[in-house]
Amino acid sequence: MDNISFDDFLKVDVRCGTILRAEPFPEARKPAIKMWIDFGEEIGERKTSAQITAHYAPENLVGKQVMAVVNFPPRQIGPFMSEVLVLGLPDEAGNIVLIGPDQDVPQGGRMH
Repeated sequence: MDNISFDDFLKVDVRCGTILRAEPFPEARKPAIKMWIDFGEEIGERKTSAQITAHYAPENLVGKQVMAVVNFPPRQIGPFMSEVLVLGLPDEAGNIVLIGPDQDVPQGGRMH
């Protein structure tokens, strides 16, 4: 793995947001969920999709705070434009577990 500088790290804008809405994404090649996430006044609402169906159902995601990279360019995923990359870690089976704060934090809070 290559080392990066602290300035490189600062270029990645990772923020906390709250999932406002989530729904199945049946058009995706692999099972996925579409999400609309509120990142506060500065960034606003952004949408994304994620292959997280092993651990999450859309109705259980609303209100959950998650971490996401908010400064990647938008990416077309089938008929859906993804605007942020939610962050997660693989469990022992390789299924994604979302990353979020263990206490409520303000919308749009930047990771340090």
